[in-house]
Amino acid sequence: MIAGITDPQGMILALFAAFCRIGACLMVIPGFSTARVPVQVRLLTAVAVSMAILPLMWSEIYPKVSVGNSAYIYLIGSETIIGAAIGLVARFYFLGLQFVGTVLSLMIGFTAPPMQDVLEDSTENQLTNLITYAGLIMLYMLDFHHIMFEAVVQSYTALPMSTGFDPQNLLVSLTNSLSTTFLIMLKLSSPFILYGILFNTAVGMVNKLAPAIPIAFISTPYLILGGLFLTYLGIAAMLRIFADSFAQVMQAI
Repeated sequence: MIAGITDPQGMILALFAAFCRIGACLMVIPGFSTARVPVQVRLLTAVAVSMAILPLMWSEIYPKVSVGNSAYIYLIGSETIIGAAIGLVARFYFLGLQFVGTVLSLMIGFTAPPMQDVLEDSTENQLTNLITYAGLIMLYMLDFHHIMFEAVVQSYTALPMSTGFDPQNLLVSLTNSLSTTFLIMLKLSSPFILYGILFNTAVGMVNKLAPAIPIAFISTPYLILGGLFLTYLGIAAMLRIFADSFAQVMQAI
């Protein structure tokens, strides 16, 4: 770090290079990237984390910034893409929980008018809002943000600044994370999918026996009641599996 003090320009360039990777990651990860977090808070958080990580990775970052202007511009672009790719892994995983909430609502017939999303400037189903917000709180209670910062630090070893970014490897990592996320979310939503299939099959068979009775109309409250009761019984285990499986997705990077 003493060499950096005698070279203020190099220190600023190194800090900005670290900010590109860390800021791009914070730009897309769940929680920090929501519309409820002001832009100033996100910016200052990214700068603070960059200043905290820079002394730890000084030997990895500082020697790479003393290059020509065109090479430094390429370095900035590659660092931004790498940071965004790391953040997208967590983003995909969290979007998978929203997918589970949507599937759950459809399978139990809970089609109430949507309300304001608690995280984004959009509308969302009430049950999906409950599940996604609880899942986000669960992740941060288990130091999800610390895991992401550790992943960014370790990425300087796995993806050093001197090599730039490899599009093929990044696409493979994102594809692996999507595949792993889909399997985990299918596991979480499988009880509700099975419940919806069995309930609607039974209702269809009863409707065949008594076609004059509007069985589908009569059975809707029971479908919703049974689905909400199943949600009450299984939401704790669902969120626990969701939180425990995050490390498995991060290994796909």
